[in-house]
Amino acid sequence: MNLPLKPLTDLVPGHATPAEKTDVETADQTLTALEQELNRIQRSMRLSLQTKLQGFVGRSLGSLDLNREFAKSIQAILDQHGFRLRCDQCGHPAIMRVSPRKGMSDGAFVFDHTIDGKRTFHGGTATVPTIHLVAKPSRKRG
Repeated sequence: MNLPLKPLTDLVPGHATPAEKTDVETADQTLTALEQELNRIQRSMRLSLQTKLQGFVGRSLGSLDLNREFAKSIQAILDQHGFRLRCDQCGHPAIMRVSPRKGMSDGAFVFDHTIDGKRTFHGGTATVPTIHLVAKPSRKRG
């Protein structure tokens, strides 16, 4: 889920003492183990959230306002834990939103994301689309 850590041992100066080298190696091993543990926890969280949210696939809460609040609530939970939904049309990480649509009184569930620098909306179903969680991409530096 996260980028691999750069080994600290790569940064040890040639004049470091054996004790300093040992400390750096210990720190590297600890950080690597911690990163692996966090990745396991994140995977478990992703699978648990995805399973619970799958129960809403194909359903609507019966009004535009309720569907919007539901989508916002899902997004707040996903943001808090570093996840996005995978767009079922293009596969990019996306935010689920509900937009008003002609002929859809309860609104349309859409995937909001940026592709090649352009904001894009895919989907447009009257019910909650398939839920697949992915890691939230890192912010692009501007």
